[in-house]
Amino acid sequence: MKARIKSFFHRRINWVKRNRIKSAAGFILLAWYYFSLPQILFSEPYATVIESNQGELLGAKIATDGQWRFPAQDSVPDKFRECVVYFEDENFYHHPGFNPVSMYKAFVQNRKAGKVVRGGSTLTQQVIRLSRKNKKRTYFEKAVELILSTRLEFRASKDEILDMYAAHAPFGGNVVGLEMASRRYFGVQSHQLSWAESATLAVLPNAPSLIYPGKNQLKLKGKRDRLLLKLKNEKIIDGQTYELAISEPLPQKPFALPQTAPHLLQRVAKSQRGERVKTTIDVHLQQRVNQIAKYYYNQYRQNDVNNLAILVIDTKTRNVISYVGNAPTDAAHQKDVDIIGAPRSTGSILKPLLYAGMLDEGKLLPNTLVADVPTQISGYKPENFNLTFDGAVPAHRALSRSLNIPAVLMLKDFGVNKFYEELQHFRLRDISKKPDHYGLSLILGGAESNLWDLCRTYAAMTSTVNYFNANQGKYRTKEFAELNYKFCFDQDFGKESYQKTILGAGAIWLTYNAMEEVNRPEADEAWKFYDSSQKIAWKTGTSFGNRDAWAIGTNSRYVVGVWIGNASGEGRPTLTGVSSAAPVLFDVFNLLPRQKWFSPPLNDLEEAEVCALSGHLAQPDCPKIKQWIPLKGKITSVCPYHKLIHLDRTKQFRVNTSCESLENIVTESWFVLPPVMEWYYKSQHIDYRPLPPFKEGCANAQTVTMDFIYPKSTAKIYLTKDFNSVVQPVILKVAHSERESEIYWYLDRNFIGTTKTFHEMPVTPSSGTHEITVVDKKGNEIRRKIDIIR
Repeated sequence: MKARIKSFFHRRINWVKRNRIKSAAGFILLAWYYFSLPQILFSEPYATVIESNQGELLGAKIATDGQWRFPAQDSVPDKFRECVVYFEDENFYHHPGFNPVSMYKAFVQNRKAGKVVRGGSTLTQQVIRLSRKNKKRTYFEKAVELILSTRLEFRASKDEILDMYAAHAPFGGNVVGLEMASRRYFGVQSHQLSWAESATLAVLPNAPSLIYPGKNQLKLKGKRDRLLLKLKNEKIIDGQTYELAISEPLPQKPFALPQTAPHLLQRVAKSQRGERVKTTIDVHLQQRVNQIAKYYYNQYRQNDVNNLAILVIDTKTRNVISYVGNAPTDAAHQKDVDIIGAPRSTGSILKPLLYAGMLDEGKLLPNTLVADVPTQISGYKPENFNLTFDGAVPAHRALSRSLNIPAVLMLKDFGVNKFYEELQHFRLRDISKKPDHYGLSLILGGAESNLWDLCRTYAAMTSTVNYFNANQGKYRTKEFAELNYKFCFDQDFGKESYQKTILGAGAIWLTYNAMEEVNRPEADEAWKFYDSSQKIAWKTGTSFGNRDAWAIGTNSRYVVGVWIGNASGEGRPTLTGVSSAAPVLFDVFNLLPRQKWFSPPLNDLEEAEVCALSGHLAQPDCPKIKQWIPLKGKITSVCPYHKLIHLDRTKQFRVNTSCESLENIVTESWFVLPPVMEWYYKSQHIDYRPLPPFKEGCANAQTVTMDFIYPKSTAKIYLTKDFNSVVQPVILKVAHSERESEIYWYLDRNFIGTTKTFHEMPVTPSSGTHEITVVDKKGNEIRRKIDIIR
């Protein structure tokens, strides 16, 4: 055997040596044949197609050449395969790319007719013709197609060739490919086509002009029914199936493609244009959220609010499960703008991040009293939404009520630079200017962010708590991963670590408990109508000028983010987070499965005794309660507001040994706030007890009992003019701990008047530096310098 093989190759080598020219020509011809077929047959652009996590079509963007050409599917459905093979090329699975018998019959028939009345092309040859842009039919072109079709048979399998045909065959108008044709003419995916529908599409590439609503119906039906009869005769379908198939109506009005998530389609097209992308979108949830968006758009547009956005995240996987980038508005109101990625003023939506950061750093405890008094810092004068003051408010209540002044004072204590760094760790990408640019306004909407980044941040915080509890106090190094909309994407959350990623689980859990209490920035009862029976940690925000209304909420599995407003930036008086965005938020949450509330991350918490009134770590003289605090909470200060005071036996007067014998002195712990805080605090808390006055005759009994509310230290005050160009006075304000006290006012040591009970004094000083002096009847005195600018 080996000898025969050796002899065979020896003879061939000798032949080549004797016939060098023929051999070279043969080799060149073989090389030409091998490389004659382009490596890529079809270079046409495809439509961008997105599907739900179950494979339903969500939307498509037409190809750049104006054709509706979907990317090829993995395989051609069996029904269409049988139909197209029996209609176009019965011997498809048996020929080498061309059919000599069919070619001869077509040649004879066309010659008799004097024109082309029949084609002899196989499906393989039709694929070649489609790839060559349907060049003019000539005998030379036919020869080229024949050669290339045989080459294609060597390169690709029969099924692959059929896939190419189905993906690029014309189906009338600008419809190309089976997948688009099945959507366009029957409104279903190709694998859902019936036998009649498959037969209809199988005959179309042979005569695509037959598809025209109301015309050519008899011709199209005749071609379809003849194909169905052939399938019956070939035992592909049975008689009953045949009878049912020929009774099916032909396609009439073309079906519109679904536009279930048009703005997600825009996002996908930016990076994956011309591809078919299976997304993480839950189509049923998306449709319901679209209905909610449409309902509220119809409500809000009556107040000239024309845009909204809604994003729903599965925090476990970080997958986007619903994406509504804008309201179903019109082009005049920028319906094509994807608001989810657009930078907008944050309003109060960053406050929970500051609160969590301060808890985590041991800067405060959940119940720590924060000042809520008139405040001016370097010319910046924050105000609460309802223009009132509480004097002092627990930090968690300041968050749940979204009070602005406490938030600014908390940021001042925490540090703008430190908070800015925290936001950079969260990758809030639109907060990109230097910290000094934002200043203290950073916490009240002085910066911009977008719904995508904010929802990603809250989703990561939620996942931090869940993972910590489920994995014995461990974190993941990449917990704050990017959101994902691609199906089967393997999210990388990094390695396990006992070191927190950005925030500790305990601080986040305490923050969510505060957010669950429901914030009411308008101080009304409207919130109760939007409350849900399920527990949700949520926060609203309203930007300056009522331009943006935010609501972001989370339970232990999902994050929902809502933005309401105008893409143009136009504000509307009634547009607020609690009245506009919150109703949408809770309606979306009601579509989601119910979840249990977060379990406390005990490994990152410690039970401590805190002062019941001040929220600080308890000192010996405080009434105490036990509370969960972050581990770093132990470094916060002890209560500064409880003091031991000496009273007489009646407890009506404070005394000392100069006016009362030692055996008659009673010592008691007393909760004492600074004068300005006390002034507002006691009006909100009827149980607050001001310090009793000193008993007459007590020596060294003077204490600081008053303070300036306005102006603050070294303030620069600009005097304004009214419409008549009259300079308006500045109103000086003082708080005194004794309600009925009378105080005396001096401007540059010149007496200007007295006040009683309510201590406000209007003055109109000249430009320059002035000194304000205030004295009460007991001789207590306070002074403040101000700079007046007219």
